Amino acid sequence: MNIIKSNKFLIGLIIVALVIPLFVESKFHLNTLILILMFATIASAWNILGGYAGQLSLGHTIFFGLGAYTSTLLYLNYGLSPWIGLFIAAAISILVGIFIGWPTFRLRGTYFSLATIAFAEVVRHIALYWRDLTNGSMGVNIRFEPGVANLIFREYSSYYYFALVLFLFALAIVYYVDRTRIGYYLKAIRENEDSAATLGINVTKYKMIAMIMSAGLTGIAGVLYAQFMLFFEPDSVFNLNFSIEIALITIVGGMGTIFGPVLGAVIIVPLNEIMRSSFPELSGMNYFIYGIALILIVSFMPNGLLPLLKKIPAKFKSKKLLDVKGGTDIDSSSK
Repeated sequence: MNIIKSNKFLIGLIIVALVIPLFVESKFHLNTLILILMFATIASAWNILGGYAGQLSLGHTIFFGLGAYTSTLLYLNYGLSPWIGLFIAAAISILVGIFIGWPTFRLRGTYFSLATIAFAEVVRHIALYWRDLTNGSMGVNIRFEPGVANLIFREYSSYYYFALVLFLFALAIVYYVDRTRIGYYLKAIRENEDSAATLGINVTKYKMIAMIMSAGLTGIAGVLYAQFMLFFEPDSVFNLNFSIEIALITIVGGMGTIFGPVLGAVIIVPLNEIMRSSFPELSGMNYFIYGIALILIVSFMPNGLLPLLKKIPAKFKSKKLLDVKGGTDIDSSSK
């Protein structure tokens, strides 16, 4: 009962999320909701490594693209169900994450970020020029054959529920990280690696744990993207802008928090979709707005919007107490 009472707001949101497709018929709105859940999942995955461990990766598009390509190529070439492809995509993303993390975790700050960009560009060029495997810049087209086994649906609501399950899974992992020793160790590493090592924390080991969780979740999200879009190419799934967008969503919402990436996705994704649909001639304008938002938030709210929103109920509560002490209680119950 205590668990339900302490998480009643979250449970309420989940119930609302479950019934939303029953009242939303517009494909545009459902498409936006699916993208919000997908980007919230990826941003939550990035948050484990970037927000908790302080390793600002700008190469997460590698895991996203590997997830999309792994599942799709196994499905198209060997008839393997994307449900099985999910696990293989996660495993390959994790292995590549370990391969990237092993040399780059020795680097710090911007050097680490630049190294992850370099890896992402190498992988993108491999995907572009290995045409026999990836079809190069022509991209990969998935046949529209609806079926649960193929993870292809006629109704957007089915994709929505699949995205919701994946998002809740990612949220549960972030919650676990935040409330266990792993989260405390990662935060210590983020604040000061040398001090964390002095206290006996195995810095490389816990960075690698964060990388494994982050890469695996991002790879699975790549499978969802491929099965939802049914077409992708190296420049869309291995794009540097995608990595920047994911990092920005987390920074806007609040790095190193459970719900910060969710808040960031709720703000950024609809804004992006509205810009694309309302001003198609202004291609790239969304990145201009991202830049402005990033400058403002980093300058005035370096911890993101979530900590600011958390203070609002406390301010109302303290104002109410002051009013009560002054004999001017405005609580409706007193009227």
